[in-house]
Amino acid sequence: MKISCCWMYAIGTYGFPPKVHDMLKAIKEMAELGFNYIELEGVGYDNLGSVIENKELIKAECEKQGVEVVNFAPLIPEIISLDKNERKKALRHFEKGVEAAKYFGSPRVWIDSYNPPLQMVEGNIYVEDLTYGKTIWGRVPKGFSWHRFWDLFVGVIKECNDICKQNEMELLIEPRVGEVTGNTEGLLRLFDAVSDDNLGAILDTAHQYAQKEILPLSIAKLGSKIRYVHVADNDGRDNHHYGIGNGTVDWEGVFLALKEEGYQGFYAIDLEKVPNLGAEFIRNKQILEQFAERYDL
Repeated sequence: MKISCCWMYAIGTYGFPPKVHDMLKAIKEMAELGFNYIELEGVGYDNLGSVIENKELIKAECEKQGVEVVNFAPLIPEIISLDKNERKKALRHFEKGVEAAKYFGSPRVWIDSYNPPLQMVEGNIYVEDLTYGKTIWGRVPKGFSWHRFWDLFVGVIKECNDICKQNEMELLIEPRVGEVTGNTEGLLRLFDAVSDDNLGAILDTAHQYAQKEILPLSIAKLGSKIRYVHVADNDGRDNHHYGIGNGTVDWEGVFLALKEEGYQGFYAIDLEKVPNLGAEFIRNKQILEQFAERYDL
């Protein structure tokens, strides 16, 4: 089993999104926690721009600490904006983010499917505030057409996938509660619309279980499209990312289903800000290692 450390460690420790000087500290700390593989993110124009501007420093710190970047997220939600000019601007920044991911040595990038253009009544979208467990209420604006928006969304994902292929990188979509392809069925519909093996999915156990998904069935549905796994427990009610054993996820079912599908990729520990966060990452790494031995993963 290959275990990686999600960027949620840096976010939970230094805030959202962390500044570059805090990113460097987080990379060192993730190595000290015992991780050889890590994620990185650049969120929004300013933060992604800072990551790109300081990519040499970031790569040097990774090399110094002996960690490999195995997944990078250039997250620019404006790529699905209804404004054509805004989408073009966002896609240019996304392409620069993909080039940065290649510079870091990551074989893949991932993006979220982002929130559709709703009028938010309660709660914040994830790119504004990464606090889990909140109620999200939205209203559909007058004149909105889901069918037109879906066509726009599919077109954007095709463009992102083409950019990744030009850079010899895999593109992954993470399903998150309330987003355009927030669950397994949404991902499957997207994969039907963009029929390209370069496009895959992140299995996110907490996000998908929070939506009442039966995770072993989700795994069977997605099959070989699962290219990366975000590991966190959940109670099946609120969108939280707990440590393994602090929720009600059927972990035996998850690991046996992934083994049945022949999954050989990374398991990335993805905890929200909880007390003693570093110790929780270590504990969850140890639990995963025990599962790996038990089920020969």
